[in-house]
This record gives sequence, C-alpha cells and structure tokens, in this order.
Amino acid sequence: MPAPGKIVTVCTANICRSPMAAALLQHALAAQPEPLRSLEVISAGVAARGGERVSENSVIALKKVGLNISDHLSQPLTQEMLDKAAMILCMTESHRAMIRLQAEPVPKNIFLFREFMPQRGDKEIADPYGGPLKAYELARDEMVEAIPSLVDYIKTQLAAKSA
Repeated sequence: MPAPGKIVTVCTANICRSPMAAALLQHALAAQPEPLRSLEVISAGVAARGGERVSENSVIALKKVGLNISDHLSQPLTQEMLDKAAMILCMTESHRAMIRLQAEPVPKNIFLFREFMPQRGDKEIADPYGGPLKAYELARDEMVEAIPSLVDYIKTQLAAKSA
C-alpha cells in the first residue's frame, strides 16, 4: 500500500453509505501518526450519477457524531480511481463483485469495510436508502465498530511496505 495514498470507499449510488464511511475513516486516520494521517479517503458509487446530493439522513447521522458531509456530491467509481487506490473498501459483496466484473485490470486490494473485524457475523453494511434515520444510524454504527480493525490492518500494510 503506497503512502500517502488514496483509500476509496464504495457503495451503490454514493449518497448514503460510502460518504459516511469515507468521513468516518478520514476522521480516524487524522488522529494517527504519519503516514496514516496523510492517507486520503474518497468515496464513489458503482452505479452513481455524478453530482447528486448526499442523503439528508446521512448528514444527520454524521452530524450526531460531529462530522459534516453536507457538501458531498456523488461521483461514479472510475477505472482511474481503482488504478490509483491503495485500498478499495466496499459496503457489500455485490459491490466487490461488480468491480471485479467491470474493472480492467481487476484491483487486488478490494475489501469489505467490515472485513477485518475479529468476530464472526455480518460483514456487509445494509443500504439505509429511503429508510428511517435509525437505519442510517445503524449503518454509521456498523462503520464505527469496524474502524479500529480497519486502521490496524492499514498499519500492518504500511509496515510491510516500508520493511
């Protein structure tokens, strides 16, 4: 994993989960020493239209934890993003499958956001789109729960690259 580099969080339309995931992970990395704090986290969608506003409930769910994503506009995932990404973090297996089907070359560094959590259980983050605020808060909390194991994985990858 190159450092500094870009981490891309991926969902479907880039208006709910991936913008929340990017903001939460960027916030966590900012508290880490270099080179982690220099990693940039961006988000995109496998079926996104460019320029869509982030969902209001995503904004509210993150505001409750002190983060502001109200200026986020959606963007489609591109081959260039995949080629330059140090790591690609998907919300579901279907997102990973879509990337593997469409990308050329297929990146080797595609993971689920919750993939590195030690306990068994659901590694996917369900789409809250159109649901009540509670669904967005649940998605946010599942992301927050995954961040310590994700940051640990990123640290081990950086250590392996610099060794």
